Amino acid sequence: MKHSARWLIGMMVLFAVTPMTGWAASPSSGCTATSGLLTASGTYTMSYGGLNRTFRLHVPTGYSPTVPKRLVTIYHGWGGNESEFIGNNTVTSLANARGYILVAPRGLGSGAPDNKNNSWSFKGSTTGLDGDGGAGITGATCDYNKTADYSYPSCSAVKQNTCSWTQCQQDDVAFAVALVQYIENKMCVDASNVFATGGSNGGMFTWELGQNPVSAPTFRAIAPLIGLPHRGYLAGPGKSVEMPALVITGTLDKTVPPGAWDNPAYTTTSDGDFYYYTGATAITKSWAAAHGCTTVANAVSFNEGSTKTDCRTYCSAIAPAWPKVLDCRAKMGHTYNLSWAWKIILDFFDKQTI
Repeated sequence: MKHSARWLIGMMVLFAVTPMTGWAASPSSGCTATSGLLTASGTYTMSYGGLNRTFRLHVPTGYSPTVPKRLVTIYHGWGGNESEFIGNNTVTSLANARGYILVAPRGLGSGAPDNKNNSWSFKGSTTGLDGDGGAGITGATCDYNKTADYSYPSCSAVKQNTCSWTQCQQDDVAFAVALVQYIENKMCVDASNVFATGGSNGGMFTWELGQNPVSAPTFRAIAPLIGLPHRGYLAGPGKSVEMPALVITGTLDKTVPPGAWDNPAYTTTSDGDFYYYTGATAITKSWAAAHGCTTVANAVSFNEGSTKTDCRTYCSAIAPAWPKVLDCRAKMGHTYNLSWAWKIILDFFDKQTI
């Protein structure tokens, strides 16, 4: 079939402006911006709330400032920094292969007035109060008679006991949303496919981002790694539409133990401190119910392709799809094991891309 030169030119223009992503991308404002763009990997600062906030950016190989890319925000553990994940070759190599932009901010705490570990704040971590309520230790996030006092000076007006252990200099949830908006304005991001993950304290904060109505609309799905909410904070997604969740925990973890399979009881740290956390069964059961999944029977096995984990779910899925809520546990302690865990996280995000 012959076509006119005008038709061919028109088709060339169409392909030039249509994102070749393989899914229906939602281009951010940065896709049409012409100045102030971020195009190179590196460490940057962003002014927010009177403070200069540091973040590390990884730009995937072959990035084009006019083609939307999916974005993963990554939150480090307690005392970590922006290089905890992005400094790992497995993390950046897989991001390159799959075309993900990565942004990893640094938490607050190491500078004045706290001069403690960088941290991320989530429900219960600043007040020391759990989500169940009650007097004394019954309503606390730890047994404060047996747990060291890690509280931050910036939380002096907020903490209700010495179980408080993260910073109060800024609202981390509002900052996380502002950072995504900052990246979306300076890069070509698929705004429908922004994801959140993090390890340990960063994993706990990732749950907060999913549960909080302020931040939930920003993210498509979450994947906390060895991080769970404090006891009693069992809320589902903070938005009316679905928000898939994957959690990876270690059955030998004494810092944030997941608990036994099919046991909804809270768990207790046994590494010298006595913090209380929501068990992996309880939180995934809550999120599964929020996604319309039946939670009467025990969770069933799901083969996600790794020999390292035992993954189970309350939600059904027809292959090649993955369940909307997935609980994966490995025989490991309080460690990331990014050599295999990162692949599972990106596999999950791939499957939940819309």
